[in-house]
Amino acid sequence: MKRNNFLERLIGEFLFLFLLIPQQIQAQTDTVKTNRYIMRTMMYGIGTSNIYDSYLSPQNYKGIDFRISREAMRFTKRGKGKVSSQNFLQANFSYTHNRANNNNTISGLINWNYGYHHQFPISENFKLLAGGLLDMNGGFVYNLQNTNNPASARAFINMDVSGMAIWHFKIKQYSFVLRYQLNIPVIGIMFSPQYDESYYEIFTLGNTSNIIKLTSPYNQPSLRQMLSLDAPIGHSRIRFSYLADMEQSRINNIKTHTYSHVFMVGIVRSLYLIHSKRGKPLPPSLRVY
Repeated sequence: MKRNNFLERLIGEFLFLFLLIPQQIQAQTDTVKTNRYIMRTMMYGIGTSNIYDSYLSPQNYKGIDFRISREAMRFTKRGKGKVSSQNFLQANFSYTHNRANNNNTISGLINWNYGYHHQFPISENFKLLAGGLLDMNGGFVYNLQNTNNPASARAFINMDVSGMAIWHFKIKQYSFVLRYQLNIPVIGIMFSPQYDESYYEIFTLGNTSNIIKLTSPYNQPSLRQMLSLDAPIGHSRIRFSYLADMEQSRINNIKTHTYSHVFMVGIVRSLYLIHSKRGKPLPPSLRVY
């Protein structure tokens, strides 16, 4: 009789563990997917750029645009796990010429976006995202033949509204991801000299009146569009992107625009973050070196 009771307890404990362990594994998996799963992409691109800055010249300058970008997206704990963060950093360098091809400009800009999107699943494979981004920019335009005012600085910060549509689909046994994103600045601040004011007067003589202006779609109508396709190639996922940056401003009687159309390619990596408290080393089974 005692032997039967022992067997019953042993079988009961085994069934309990058998039912409990999968639930714990599933809970851990959900936690990892929600809080520690990161999509990262490093991309390189080339395209065209159209630059106009009335502070430097009354002419348009057109030429080539080289660009590099780094993007990271992950879920957060906000909104019951339905809010994701986006960290997007890009830098570009342009070499352009005027219509007569007798003058050139070089320009560069570093742009950083960080913000959050609320995700709205429409189906298992299609979802919409809506949110806002901090949009920080710093750069320059340099005219190679100007002597009095050869360069113009670019510095502005915006708050953008942002939306995405993401569609997962298959062609035969291959999985693809198609994404469209639109960012529109709604309010911000911008550095700009007066039309007839030199940088010597600003930084040496201290004439800093009205060089920081509030911006909105009224005096800075701009947008960014990005269309990307993630495709499996071998054991990797390659991202092909088209990026359209349309920046315009009309500040202190100075008109500027930069229209860029860039095609980019890069590798998509999916990572899981593993946090080690107080510098404690990982278990031997998880250490790669």
